[in-house]
Amino acid sequence: MSGRSEIQAFLSKVAAMPKTGGDARLIFALDATASREATWDVASQLQTEMFVSAQALGGLQLQLCYFRGFGDFYASEWQVDADRVVQIMSRIHCLAGATQLERVLRHALDENGRKKIKCVVYIGDAMEENVDILAQLAGKLGLLNIPVFMFQERNDAVTRDAFMTICRLSGGAYSQFDQASAGQLKALLQAVAIYAAGGLKALQKFSQSSTKTVKLLEQQLKS
Repeated sequence: MSGRSEIQAFLSKVAAMPKTGGDARLIFALDATASREATWDVASQLQTEMFVSAQALGGLQLQLCYFRGFGDFYASEWQVDADRVVQIMSRIHCLAGATQLERVLRHALDENGRKKIKCVVYIGDAMEENVDILAQLAGKLGLLNIPVFMFQERNDAVTRDAFMTICRLSGGAYSQFDQASAGQLKALLQAVAIYAAGGLKALQKFSQSSTKTVKLLEQQLKS
């Protein structure tokens, strides 16, 4: 795990990047079904660091969404305080249930109808829904210039194909991670936070001194 000194070093690095004026809004959606319980604590810590890092760019608003159990879907109020988001996350416990990615994408469209959102970040390890419906929703998000960033835990082929389709149609980007590559996920989440708050130019600047996976993420957005 990253120590406080590493977090501070990152915050210093992004301090000079473009500010958003408080208008950038990012939906962060999580699969909280039972299959993710083993790595939930690790992922939660990394996600917390992303929230803190995003705030360093100034004015980024975050909405936390998750699903679990039998049709349980939660969306927080829009948050500007990273500590508040951490409090919400600390109360989440994984429960057995089916994926609800369709609900996540429909929620993003609804939220954008109220006020423009910058992008959607999703972390999950399974896909049990109709891909055609998900593709249609991803296409709608793409037409609205709302990229979806899909981060896949583990390496199920069916899930990977579905996640990559959503990314392609929405104009987003895909990456895979596992418990052994927690550092990779950390860098990717920081990159997305920078993209949301500062745009592609800020991401390009960050990727110059970041990991190969962050550079690949940037390339997907540019293609």
